[in-house]
Amino acid sequence: MLNVLKATRRGFIARVLCSGGALLFGLKTSGESSWQAVGVRRMKLGLVTYNLAKDWDLETIIRNCREAKFEGVELRTTHKHGVEPNISQQRRLEVRRMFEDSGIVLWGLGTVCEFHSPNQDEVKRNIEVCKEFVILAKDVGAKGVKVRPNALPKEVPVQKTLEQIGRALTECGKFAADYGVEIWLEVHGHGTSHPPHIHTIMQYCEAPNVGVCWNSNNTDIKNGSVKEYFELLRPYIKSVHINELWREDYPWRELFTLLKNSGYDRFTLAEIPESQDALRIMRYYRALWLELTR
Repeated sequence: MLNVLKATRRGFIARVLCSGGALLFGLKTSGESSWQAVGVRRMKLGLVTYNLAKDWDLETIIRNCREAKFEGVELRTTHKHGVEPNISQQRRLEVRRMFEDSGIVLWGLGTVCEFHSPNQDEVKRNIEVCKEFVILAKDVGAKGVKVRPNALPKEVPVQKTLEQIGRALTECGKFAADYGVEIWLEVHGHGTSHPPHIHTIMQYCEAPNVGVCWNSNNTDIKNGSVKEYFELLRPYIKSVHINELWREDYPWRELFTLLKNSGYDRFTLAEIPESQDALRIMRYYRALWLELTR
């Protein structure tokens, strides 16, 4: 009996050490993608190239992120980095290798694809552009493609527009699923940034790889709190944009507490204005972020 107890205890200790070692050294376990396997599961700080890095090439983006200890990046379309659907296969491979070799995660591609227009040809064009970005994301190793609603056309019933956006997301999401890519709907736009409208859109969407990009807008706040609208969208949140952490009109600590308590272990991406002293700003930003994530 004593030998059995010793063997059981040795097995338990071995299992604890094994799992602890995997967490400590970031060992990749079965079913985990590379962006999940780096260290303990936790929120990560990244950068949206809009607007701080809009004039940086890829080398500068990677260098500054490494120096400021930002772990990932969302590359917004039209910026100097030039990661667009028209680049060659060779360039796509180069971009992928640059990020893989740097240790900086290419988290997402930020598009301006939007599906609210009453003009159906315009909606179809945006869906096709989104699909081009999905293929690009797969080739360069990005996890997702960010899209957005941008308005509620006055001449169209609100519910009809929300349904139209949800149906378009379904088409984009089903296409993206074949490439192992997610679609993130940014909480964005005049009228459409109202979280209950985003929730309605997601109710119409029938693709599980489509989620929401929380955008840290003042429209998130109700009676001084973001909790009600956060809980409404929580099942869909797959990416998060944050902005000026010094703002006292936004309940940052509450947001970070909600994210942490919900088990969110993905990226929070800084979307902040450009600066002549960008690296210094990034270092200060990370210090605030670390305080809020404690």
